[in-house]
Amino acid sequence: MTSYTIGYIVGSISSTSINRRLAQALESLAPDNVTLVEIPIKDLPFYSTDFDADFPQVATDFKQAIKDVDGVLIVTPEYSRSIPGVLKNALDWAARPYGDGAFDHKPVAVIGTSGSPIGTAAAQQHLKAILLHLNAPTLGQPEGFIQSHPGLLTDGGEIADDTTAGFLRGYLEAFTALVSRYSAGAERSEARAA
Repeated sequence: MTSYTIGYIVGSISSTSINRRLAQALESLAPDNVTLVEIPIKDLPFYSTDFDADFPQVATDFKQAIKDVDGVLIVTPEYSRSIPGVLKNALDWAARPYGDGAFDHKPVAVIGTSGSPIGTAAAQQHLKAILLHLNAPTLGQPEGFIQSHPGLLTDGGEIADDTTAGFLRGYLEAFTALVSRYSAGAERSEARAA
C-alpha cells in the first residue's frame, strides 16, 4: 500500500479554534497509509508584490511545505460569509510570484466547522473558487460541512459522535483516493519522461 503525506492548513490562528480541533481529530482518523502534517500560516506577513523579487524565508518555507506533500487539506472557519483574511493571505503567498504557484496540480480538499447548520458552506464556496484559479484539483464529494455543537470536538481533538467520526473517515478516504489518482498520474508522466 502506497503511503501519502497530506499537509493541512488551519484557516484560523485563534488559540481556541474549533477548526484546529477538527484538524486534530482528522489526524487521528486518517487511514493507516496517510500521515497528516500541519503547514502553519500564523507567521506569514501580509503579502505584497514588493516581496516578489525577494521572498521572506517564512514564505519560501511555506510554499516548499505545500510542494513537499502529496495533497493539502484546508480546514476553514467562516468569517462574515467568507474565508478568514489570514487564510486568503496564505493563499496569496502560495500563488506568488506569478508562474510559481505551489498549488498548481496539487490535490486539495476543503472542510470546516461552525455552529451554523450549514457549517462553513459559504466560506468553502469562496475558497473553492480561489483554488480553481490556482489550478488545484479539489475534492468535490463528499462535502465537509460540519455543524459543531458543545461536546462534539474535545479539547484533545477527538470526535465524541460516532456518526460524525464515521463521516470524517469516509471523507479522508475519498480525499486519499483523489491524491492517489494524481500521484499515479505524476509517476506515469515521470516514467514517460525518463
